[in-house]
Amino acid sequence: MDTVSLGVPQPILDALPEEGIDAGSDMQRVVASWQERINEAIETAESDRDAAGAVADAVEVLEDRHERYDKHVVELRAWGQSPIYAIAWRNLYADLIAQLYDHDELADQMNRERNARIVEDGIRFGE
Repeated sequence: MDTVSLGVPQPILDALPEEGIDAGSDMQRVVASWQERINEAIETAESDRDAAGAVADAVEVLEDRHERYDKHVVELRAWGQSPIYAIAWRNLYADLIAQLYDHDELADQMNRERNARIVEDGIRFGE
């Protein structure tokens, strides 16, 4: 399986306020760290399924962080504060997930792995 290339989309950086320069560099460091961890998992995996499993784990963490920042947006608005940074981080995590799914081979393997996990966990109706 090929390694991935991730980046911070320019529109997210452009949406940050002028004093948000530090946030932009923080985002770039975070994305570089995610790319390094994901590529290391892909390179050290014994099979494509193991690699897809590691990336699926990363996607679950990214989804959790996306949801956390999404909740912060609502809370900040309720308190009358600007949610611009929370929105930027929320959008970054959503975009990273999309970037991972843009790699066709990886996306197919991740979908299989995530579906297998659903079946392993069992489908519980009515909960």
